[in-house]
Amino acid sequence: MGAWAIGAGLLLLGGPVLSQPVLPQPIPPVAAAPTSGPYLVLDRRQRLLLVLEGGQERRRFPVGVGRPGWETPVGRFEVIELARNPTWEHPVTGQRIPPGPANPLGSRWIGFHRDCKGRAGFNGREHLVVKGCVSAGFHGTPQRASVGQAVSHGCVRLLDEHVRELFELVEMGTPVTVLP
Repeated sequence: MGAWAIGAGLLLLGGPVLSQPVLPQPIPPVAAAPTSGPYLVLDRRQRLLLVLEGGQERRRFPVGVGRPGWETPVGRFEVIELARNPTWEHPVTGQRIPPGPANPLGSRWIGFHRDCKGRAGFNGREHLVVKGCVSAGFHGTPQRASVGQAVSHGCVRLLDEHVRELFELVEMGTPVTVLP
């Protein structure tokens, strides 16, 4: 069974009971799922991250995803950065927030996407123009109520205790598939 057979099933996991069947949306073809080691599948619609190994679910986590206009990127990626107690830098002002309870990234950062084309969009309060590179990844958050919501600037928010657990399950190069 390929990764998309698993992915198509994600649309049904934990969802509401509906009176009419919901057909999955077409998903671009990708290579088969890895046969060894963990891999991550993020379902943006369900706001659910699965850790799979050998085609079997090992763990699942509720997540927050990118807001409209700042959507979490869709596609196939891999873990490209791992950081404990990261420092967050505001993408426009350059203000740096060191590790600690006020850091928007929580205690762990697991980067999976980097784009150096820049970005612009409304963040709910103001129009932001980001010049240079932007990154997307999994991270903790001090804003626990944001998990399960579409509120970020493209990153994937987890409860801090969940991102700590996830951090121990992945390594550089772990495959990441983000579904629409």
